[in-house]
Amino acid sequence: MNARFSFLSLLLIVLFSTQLSLANESAAMLARKAVSSDAKESTAAIEELRALGPAGLEALLTQHAHEIDRHIANPKLAVDSDWQRITRALDLVGQQKNNFISGLYWYTDLEEAKKAATESGKPILSLRLLGNLTDELSCANSRFFRTVLYPNAQIRDVLRDRFVLHWKSVRPAPRITIDFGDGRKLERTVTGNSIHYVLASDGYLIDAIPGLYGPTAFLRSLQDSETLSKSVAGKSPAARNGLLDNYYRDRVNKIQLAWLAEVRNLGGTVPRGLIVTKDKNGEALSIAPLAVTKAAIEIPAIRSMTGASEALAQVTDENLWKRIAEGHMSDAMLDDRSKALIRRQNPSLSENDMSRMLYKFWESIALDTVRNEYLMRTRLYARMVQAYNRVNLEKFNDDVYANLFLTPRSDPWLGLLSADVYAGIDNGGVIDRR
Repeated sequence: MNARFSFLSLLLIVLFSTQLSLANESAAMLARKAVSSDAKESTAAIEELRALGPAGLEALLTQHAHEIDRHIANPKLAVDSDWQRITRALDLVGQQKNNFISGLYWYTDLEEAKKAATESGKPILSLRLLGNLTDELSCANSRFFRTVLYPNAQIRDVLRDRFVLHWKSVRPAPRITIDFGDGRKLERTVTGNSIHYVLASDGYLIDAIPGLYGPTAFLRSLQDSETLSKSVAGKSPAARNGLLDNYYRDRVNKIQLAWLAEVRNLGGTVPRGLIVTKDKNGEALSIAPLAVTKAAIEIPAIRSMTGASEALAQVTDENLWKRIAEGHMSDAMLDDRSKALIRRQNPSLSENDMSRMLYKFWESIALDTVRNEYLMRTRLYARMVQAYNRVNLEKFNDDVYANLFLTPRSDPWLGLLSADVYAGIDNGGVIDRR
């Protein structure tokens, strides 16, 4: 009996190993076909790799690792048709533009992401943006994510190993084309914002990171969000809501205290009417407005939590924002992989021009980081403290885009067209070919 059992066990092991070997061979074959010059063959292979999930992308990355490494190491390497087919396949399988340098797999169906999160025990990082993450001209923040955040070696590893990734387009990104009349055209996007949501495996909202953050600051937020997700996992709805409510209130309080400290240290005007409670050692514990305004009657939770930040916003002018950002330059530092991608995107720039552009970009990232953390995130958490907002992500996201990003669905022109502004052009310059 034991001999027979051992033989059957050995047979099952051999069969399983053979199937696994064939599956790997099949994925490798698909990875080769995905970059075929035969469009029909490559399209079919790309679709099959996409259906395999992260394993399909990994097969593609492994198969073409040498070329990928070569192009990352040499940003000015000539782009030939072979490389174009490799990058196209990577973008389509991973569903992200410039995926050769980040190697991330993004779900575009939230239900599939939730299933993957349930099976893996990981939280979901769900990106909302204007346009598509695969588009060259998605909204500015999502393009910067693809340059500043996703290629970053540390961030890429955390995203790939500890989160299930998902993105969804809120609406198309508006573009503007300037025709100089001599064959030259300049095409850009003109408005739009993005936000990363951290969700439990059932889609329940846990945390949110609004707009662009520097790599170090973004990494901290990811790690904090992961810790928060683990702390509420498996809890009853009531216990989970209680923990999250306390977390958001505590974070708003700490963010506002940090902002106040920066204003004081830089000699800015400290708002009147703020009460700062301290412990016996003089450490600040909490901050709150002296009096609740009449507007608090309408939205008490939001106003009571953000009163201090709204007061601080009134005294933080553009110059003070820049001085605050100077103290956070280390949070915005680009790594070599991000710089390599920027160099690849701007092959005609001299080294001096590239250095100047990188420095200005570095400054702007630091500025976005402090503004988004101090101003945008406090407003965001004040909304999230209301539990009913965390249940329906789509409804909550509509509120974010309407009232925080100021691009509501009700305005089809995203604030770019106003009925009371005369343009001197027939129909205000509107062309609608829908």
